[in-house]
Amino acid sequence: MSKDKLDSAPGRLAAAQRRFAAHIRDPQRHPAPADVDDRRMGIYRELFFNNIRKFLANNFPVLHRLYGDEAWAELVRAFYAEHRAHTPLFPEIPREFLQYLEQRRGDRPGDPPFLLELAHYEWVELALSLDATDLAEVPADQEGDLLERVPVLSPLAWPLSYRYPVHRIQPEFQPTTPPDEPTHLLVYRNRADEVRFMHLNAVAALLAQMLKEDRGETGQDLMTRIAATLEHPDPQSVIEHGRELLEDWRARDIILGTRPTD
Repeated sequence: MSKDKLDSAPGRLAAAQRRFAAHIRDPQRHPAPADVDDRRMGIYRELFFNNIRKFLANNFPVLHRLYGDEAWAELVRAFYAEHRAHTPLFPEIPREFLQYLEQRRGDRPGDPPFLLELAHYEWVELALSLDATDLAEVPADQEGDLLERVPVLSPLAWPLSYRYPVHRIQPEFQPTTPPDEPTHLLVYRNRADEVRFMHLNAVAALLAQMLKEDRGETGQDLMTRIAATLEHPDPQSVIEHGRELLEDWRARDIILGTRPTD
């Protein structure tokens, strides 16, 4: 910024705002503005930080319990000081926190090895709750034959895979190494706007991923491909079990029906 702009009233105001914000974000590195009473600055420091700390604790309740209040405050303080958010929307702060863990934090002493995966798992519930998609507007024949026609996976059904069993982690269960097999989950929001979680075996996870890829295959095509992948000796039994699974998912609003015919 040029000297003339800095010397102008708007320039001085902007500079004061930057000093004020820098101190609020990281009071250890940035001194408080000299022309503001420290008692007042203390109120601002506590108000801004505590709002973020409590809001994130509500959205990441398991992480909060694992860390405890003191370590949680340190984690949130690091996020508050180091991360530059790209949105002014308060509900987007949990996504910004997740981005901080993904892109900036790295491995630090005291962080569990499953930190990022657990944070993502907890964030998904909020993301699906806030998603503006109206399932009633998704083109699908709710009564269509799921084997003979192309199943329509709900856009609010997210198949997820993690190295750690994030759905089981709690203060009493904190694995230090990932198990041999990944954890497959399906998180979805139904027509009643309820967010639900489902643990999937490897075959169900494969089916969910195929549905997400949406290659225009009928349910029978999908199950036949799965039977071939498994080298199953009785492909027809795989198809019949697949029908049951597809119907169960339709009842849960994971599958919305079949692709409408032209």
